[in-house]
Amino acid sequence: MANLQIQNISTLEDEGKILAEEWDTITKGDKKRFKASTKTDGFDTRLGKLMVELKAEGGERISSQRLRDCHIHLIDKRRRAEAMWFVENEDAARKIIAESKNGYTNLSALQKEFNKANKPKAEDTEGTNNEVDVKSDVGPTEEPMVVVTKELVFKHLVSVCRANNIDLLDMAEMLMEVDTVSEAEETKVAA
Repeated sequence: MANLQIQNISTLEDEGKILAEEWDTITKGDKKRFKASTKTDGFDTRLGKLMVELKAEGGERISSQRLRDCHIHLIDKRRRAEAMWFVENEDAARKIIAESKNGYTNLSALQKEFNKANKPKAEDTEGTNNEVDVKSDVGPTEEPMVVVTKELVFKHLVSVCRANNIDLLDMAEMLMEVDTVSEAEETKVAA
């Protein structure tokens, strides 16, 4: 029985070593593809420039038909959005890439780091008072209840959409569909 356990440990270690070597190869390949796609003539840079030009043709949103006309409707919309973001923020994004110790393997990770770096720092509202108020977790809280209003919901919806690169017009269309469905149901119930 002891021999069998030792043999399994050796096999598991060997398998782990092989997987670690494969992972190293995969990550090196991902980094190489990322570098190539973000070069001046790389895929993401060219795609982003095309998206910026299409967006400049009119409005906040590029029509589905226009995407089909340019043959980019088959490219994932998140990839198109990330490429456009990269081109719109190219200088700052390239600076973050240059300052990175390990490099990046995709635009999502770069965008996340960019947003983290550009997040406004919380300023001390007390001025020179650096003391931290410590609140107890014990007993009832005396904090007032937050009243949820449509304005508050709207602000949160907009910030979530922007943080996740979700098109606000898509959200508006979805909300209109929900409203249309509820009106149709009310009409059926009334009849």
